[in-house]
Amino acid sequence: MSTPTLFGYPIPSDGGKIRPPLGMAANDGKKTMSVLEEPGHEQFDVEPINKRERQQPLYAARKKIHPKRAEGTFRRLKWIVMAITLGIYYTAPWLRWDRGEFAPNQAILIDLFHRRFYFFFIEIWPQEFYYVAGLLVMAGVGLFLITSSVGRAWCGYTCPQTVWVDLFLVVERAIEGDRNARIKLDDASWSISKITKRVIKHAIWLAIAVATGGAWILYFADAPTLIQQVVTGQAAGIAYMTIGVLTLTTYVLGGHMREQVCTYMCPWPRIQAAMLDENSLTVTYNDWRGEPRSRHAKRMAAQGIPVGDCVDCNACVAVCPMGIDIRDGQQLECITCALCIDACDGVMGKLGKNKGLISYATLADYNANMAMAAPAGEIDPTLVHDGKGGILPNFRHTTWRSIVRFRTGIYFAVWALIGLTMLYSLMNRTRLDLNVLHDRNPVFVQLSDGSIRNGYTLKILNMMPEPRRIRISLKGLPGGLMLLSAKDEPTESLVFDVDADKLKDIKLFVKADPQKLGHHRTREFEFIAQDIEGAEHVHYDAKFETGRER
Repeated sequence: MSTPTLFGYPIPSDGGKIRPPLGMAANDGKKTMSVLEEPGHEQFDVEPINKRERQQPLYAARKKIHPKRAEGTFRRLKWIVMAITLGIYYTAPWLRWDRGEFAPNQAILIDLFHRRFYFFFIEIWPQEFYYVAGLLVMAGVGLFLITSSVGRAWCGYTCPQTVWVDLFLVVERAIEGDRNARIKLDDASWSISKITKRVIKHAIWLAIAVATGGAWILYFADAPTLIQQVVTGQAAGIAYMTIGVLTLTTYVLGGHMREQVCTYMCPWPRIQAAMLDENSLTVTYNDWRGEPRSRHAKRMAAQGIPVGDCVDCNACVAVCPMGIDIRDGQQLECITCALCIDACDGVMGKLGKNKGLISYATLADYNANMAMAAPAGEIDPTLVHDGKGGILPNFRHTTWRSIVRFRTGIYFAVWALIGLTMLYSLMNRTRLDLNVLHDRNPVFVQLSDGSIRNGYTLKILNMMPEPRRIRISLKGLPGGLMLLSAKDEPTESLVFDVDADKLKDIKLFVKADPQKLGHHRTREFEFIAQDIEGAEHVHYDAKFETGRER
């Protein structure tokens, strides 16, 4: 005699509870076009690119993903982040900052020709590249901090690939419609309407890609001047090459490859696992309250069969830009964009259930809840629900306090220390630099009056966007005098005009009476460069060859 079943699962002879395997839907993962019993929401006919029990080969052909537009808190946050990041990228080169008549007035400029980096009131010279290195270190530590705290939030919200894919999807939805309309259009035979829509979509994509490449080159030259040169064909060849390369990569990566960039090209999904621990926030399907899932919850409840909150509508899969099912647990493809949370919360709200079936949660809280929901190894919905549509109060809900711990504190302390050190250095750095080279041949010359003369080359660097008068003097060399040529009258100090943002080379001689310098072969002293109109001054340690034998 065959065993009686209900919705494909055997009914225990002792009248026990029906429990589908954990993580499986009541229809065993098969496609269905059915509508949920509960009014107000539909069942989505969508298959994830991978299933826990049915993994696709690593090199399988791409399955095109048609993500449905989501609505909710995290989707609004993504709109805001996209608007801010794209706004900064496209408009930043056009911002002006007055640095005087001797310096460019573009607020953000990487001037490769003059080897300068300008960022509003900050100017970085080549010898100050350690500031750029410090920013890169801060970015790395910050990425570790974010990942260890809230998972791949960088990937889900601010990564350029994510931002531009979102932008391309906006265009695609505006022209071809939402998910169902795009699927229908893909399956339709070619027609005037389909060709028109595709041409318009790809034309806009290419326009965005060209604007992306065009905006990038504006960071390396005066934006108004360069854009005029590009339009009139007078720009350098490298400018057009850069625009072409960035146009191609933006169009291909953002419009065609999309999720494959995150899955196969980006190394961060493989690295992030080392950053996470049991107290890191990740997007989590709380199967302790969702299982066993069923599309016929009312019918099963009427028969006294308890079920979880998940109605297996696949809304979370339909909105996922990576095409995964978060109910299968953490996966390499998940970028933590949290759109599945918005989709699930929307369904729960329509069904009158508590939100948070999919939520940001820590592994520690999840394990604690699972221990209460499945003490015997199988989830028992009666231990989770209060019988009034709510969740029993003893279950833990993750809050922001969960991420404040020793590890994140260390990351933040290191990040802040680097930032404060760089800020202190920037606020106290000198805008005047001096470098001195001693002549090698001859090392010294003995003059007819018995004095010793050494030759030096001074390099005075004025890092201010205005001309300066610099006085050069000596310290620590008794009787030491300077002269520019053998015919000049020796003097204790010399004054030079140094142009704005320029390096001035000066060849001079220093003479001194060896009887006043002691019995050493060399005598250490200092060159001092002093801004006549300001208090800024720098020192450089040098050596004077006395001509004495060792």
